[in-house]
Amino acid sequence: MLRLDDFRGLVDDTNLAEIHRRARKLHRVHIVHLNATYQGGGVAEILYPLVMLMDDVGVDAGWRILHGSQEFFEITKSFHNALQGGDLKLTEEKRQTYCRVNENFSRFTHLNHDCVIVHDPQPLSLIQYYRKTQPWIWRCHIDLTAPHKALWSFLKGFILKYDQVAVSSEDYLKEDLPVDQRIVVPAINPLSAKNRDISDKMVAKMFEKAGIPTEKPIITQVSRLDPWKDPEGVVDVFQRVKQKVDCRLVLCYNIASDDPEGYRMYNKVYRKAEAMSKKGDVVFVVGNNETLVNAVQRRSDVIIQKSIREGFCLAVTEALWKGTPVVASAIGGIPLQIDDGNSGFLLKPDDNQGFADRIVHLLQDKKLCEHIGQQAKEKVRKHFLITRLLSDYLDMLNSLLS
Repeated sequence: MLRLDDFRGLVDDTNLAEIHRRARKLHRVHIVHLNATYQGGGVAEILYPLVMLMDDVGVDAGWRILHGSQEFFEITKSFHNALQGGDLKLTEEKRQTYCRVNENFSRFTHLNHDCVIVHDPQPLSLIQYYRKTQPWIWRCHIDLTAPHKALWSFLKGFILKYDQVAVSSEDYLKEDLPVDQRIVVPAINPLSAKNRDISDKMVAKMFEKAGIPTEKPIITQVSRLDPWKDPEGVVDVFQRVKQKVDCRLVLCYNIASDDPEGYRMYNKVYRKAEAMSKKGDVVFVVGNNETLVNAVQRRSDVIIQKSIREGFCLAVTEALWKGTPVVASAIGGIPLQIDDGNSGFLLKPDDNQGFADRIVHLLQDKKLCEHIGQQAKEKVRKHFLITRLLSDYLDMLNSLLS
């Protein structure tokens, strides 16, 4: 059971005292979080420690998972892509299926809570099927800079019923949305199996079990297999790096239960990298073990995050926390985390040669790697740990319930 006291020494006592102060008016307040999956994505990884810490400081916090069909999750994945600027044919059938699943879920999910917090588009329309007697918050974790117009108009009809909308970056605030909006930046749990300190012996053990050779420098991308993460572009960057430095690429991937597109993306990326994979230059690793992901992020010489769109990207935060140099796209919430040239490197998503040049530079300059690693870890400690996120949520609840 995770407790706030566990963070003594990692977080200043003044910050912990402030959390308790913010929680005092919320003792026994009953809230519930709703999202689409309990594992395999950043939202689930945030909610697991956040709900426990809320309960620890006196808030009665619960967590519900939306029940949906394969067809529903195909539709909501297309919604996710379209909200980030992708194409979409928004048919009446898709609208009806989306609403029907949420309406059915509402029939056997009673929300007699003091506040309801809905995460991302999948359960967004739930608010339509309740007699609203409490504040509702929509927490959007994805990039809203250029959403598909027809989809945004459709979903905005539900968002208007919410009391507050929380997004991850100032860039996602919407001028055409007359609802109270605030910025809530995601965070990691440094005490989880994915982020806590582990020994070199454990790292070596996890690499051996996963079948990852370590005789060459390792470049890694840790992410869901999603076109927005541009894994095909990562393979292209690796090919350019390998012309200068003999190294290995590890694609440490995960597929969430609400993401049917992931299997198709795996086949596409594997076909592109098949020849290199057979030679052992590219290694595909299923990241369904948190300790394995921890080991991979620690042992890698460079972490790459070549995303085209990002809400925030906790995979970057995790790598920075471990002091591993990161070369990433300057999009979404990533520039909030990396000071270019000081705690990592930022590039335009389509600058494959720039990615390759920065990675080669890091592989050839160990002192630079050490400097960047130290700066990165300190920034995460100050700004992106779960205790800071807990404080933000308590502040948000106080603003609505006081």
